[in-house]
Amino acid sequence: MFEDSLRRISERLDDSARVLDVGGWARPLNRADWVLDLMPYDSRGMLGHDGEGSERFSSGTWVERDICAREPWPFEDGSFDFVVCSHTLEDVRDPVWVCAELQRVARAGYIEVPSRLEEQSRNVQGPWVGWGHHHWLIDVGDDDISVVFKPHILGGIPGSAFPAGFADALPAADRLQMLWWEGGFGCRERLFYEPEKLNAYLTGFVADNLDRVPAPAAGRPAVKLPGAAQKLLRRARAAARARSG
Repeated sequence: MFEDSLRRISERLDDSARVLDVGGWARPLNRADWVLDLMPYDSRGMLGHDGEGSERFSSGTWVERDICAREPWPFEDGSFDFVVCSHTLEDVRDPVWVCAELQRVARAGYIEVPSRLEEQSRNVQGPWVGWGHHHWLIDVGDDDISVVFKPHILGGIPGSAFPAGFADALPAADRLQMLWWEGGFGCRERLFYEPEKLNAYLTGFVADNLDRVPAPAAGRPAVKLPGAAQKLLRRARAAARARSG
């Protein structure tokens, strides 16, 4: 989880607040009183832990179950003051259901997912686009989330992916999307029935953001994109000038 978000959560919650971590198996939140995940308690923490201090949850408050099963989670409405769901929605088969249950069982919460700047970048995890095990491209607004099934042809469409090295050059905050919510938020799956509209969704995002390679810090060399990416950047800027003209 993003360090600034962890600090904000810690500052927000007093000791009496009841907190749920949904999907926290690989890196559970120590502040959580309960954890809900498909994987067992004894195998938790593959990637470490989030937050300071020791675990507040225990084997007795670790609920092992499929969070996308079409039955309510085993908590009453409004059971929790705060719920965290970090780097989970992009992995599961039904993020819309998960978002509905998040809002049912808690009064407020925090969601963190990869940004499309990372998910549409080459060589983030290997010689393909984005993370191989992620199912969704996610757009986070001020008070809503929309998900688009990550197409298998992503990267095969010209202009649909950022070049290798692009995501690595971004500030950490730009590789994430975060939603802080209270009371509720919108969530929907966005569907594309026409290939042209899906292509525009993918390539338009890249064209609009390809020039976001950050300026170098003092004393450090500028990030250089490969030659093919430089050509794509020039075409994207020319297209942006044409649209604004």
